[in-house]
Amino acid sequence: MDKLPRLKDIRPFVSTRNACKLCSPLGASIALKGIEGCVPVIHGSQGCATYIRRYMISHYKEPVDIASSNFSEETTIFGGAENLKVALGNVIGQYKPKAVGVATTCLSETIGEDVALMLKHIKSLTNEEEWPDLFTVSTPSYQGTHMDGFHATILQMVKTYAKDNTPNDKVNVLPNLVSPADIRHLKEIFADCGLDATILPDYSDTLDNGAWDKYYRVPKGGTSIKDIKLSGGAKATFEMGEFTKVSVGKNNSGNLSAAAWLEKEHGVTNHQTILPIGVKATDTLFENIGKVSGYEMPDKYESQRARLLDSYADGHKYVFGKKAIVYGEEDLVLGICAFLDEIGVEVILAASGANNNLTERLKHYCPSNAETIKVMSDSDFEQINEQAHELNPDFIVGNSKGYYIARDLKIPIVRVGFPIHDRLGGQRIKHIGYEGTQELFDRIVNSLIEYKQDNSPIGYKYI
Repeated sequence: MDKLPRLKDIRPFVSTRNACKLCSPLGASIALKGIEGCVPVIHGSQGCATYIRRYMISHYKEPVDIASSNFSEETTIFGGAENLKVALGNVIGQYKPKAVGVATTCLSETIGEDVALMLKHIKSLTNEEEWPDLFTVSTPSYQGTHMDGFHATILQMVKTYAKDNTPNDKVNVLPNLVSPADIRHLKEIFADCGLDATILPDYSDTLDNGAWDKYYRVPKGGTSIKDIKLSGGAKATFEMGEFTKVSVGKNNSGNLSAAAWLEKEHGVTNHQTILPIGVKATDTLFENIGKVSGYEMPDKYESQRARLLDSYADGHKYVFGKKAIVYGEEDLVLGICAFLDEIGVEVILAASGANNNLTERLKHYCPSNAETIKVMSDSDFEQINEQAHELNPDFIVGNSKGYYIARDLKIPIVRVGFPIHDRLGGQRIKHIGYEGTQELFDRIVNSLIEYKQDNSPIGYKYI
């Protein structure tokens, strides 16, 4: 008989205490806010919509309306079709949206709601011309992460609207879950390289507005449905990220990403890269752009690249050999780790809340210390905290949810990604391109200098 495990060898908990991820409908809502004139509707309980609004408003510092079909005990038993009809009527009547995206939740998925059929039936009850564009995406909260919901929504958008493959002069850019500032920077890059880019999703305005002279129920900006319809005939797709395949819900289309679907169904070549953080990754992006545009890299970006390399030399003595923990969305973790490897920082722990093959991708993109990086998938912040106390990092890189770990260890935290609740300007942090990398590098170096300065027995004013 096999020897039974000792009690102390058994994992001390079976439930998640503080997950290193958010729910799938939240990711869907962010993507839906990047569609022009779109209002997200959460088909489930009111609490789901409240939770999503709370996270998005706290990070983006913008008014965010997320509607709900408001499930009750009765709805859970008899179905939510009538609630969804009322919710759509209220949203359309009050907001006059161009589009409505309905994201499911664990509750509606568990009872087997066929939302696509419900939408078809609801539209049949009235004049169809009166309705905005309606579509639904399967995003069960009990499976996957917010990134699964984000990517599932983009896939569903192109599947719904990209029916025509008539060639046009546009290119598709799928930037992943990056900041509004990153999206604006990507628009600038593609325009400077002579390409007419459709960014999907584009929440650079909808989730980072200027001051208004009056209140708009539906903020201006976003990717138009018209441009999404043209994506099947685009010259190319630029997809940023290696973990973009949809793996949750009933409509996962054989585990494809939106870019892979466009390539398979319409022959639109996908130029896939990791998030372009660091010199190497950004070089690859510009090489791919050059293949499509026929342009050399504009002088503006050659200068940005040169300044970044110069700063690497200036700051090398402050970062080389330092140890870091990185956590967050898997594509962001991969991009940050590749960048840190590039500047001589040793990543000792890479953690995400997803189940993925992050280990294999780190071996490819972090050649300097890939064999020594401890990787945690489906991770919990309490697990990360326990590991951090054993590994003794010099700093951590990630969102605000890990602040208590840095505080406990008395080390710096460099805030990146989503959500950032405890600082102003999370929506304006640049992560990508030479310019975003420059800002990130400066923040890391200055965090380490500040830490050393504050903990010096005498202090100093020059470096």
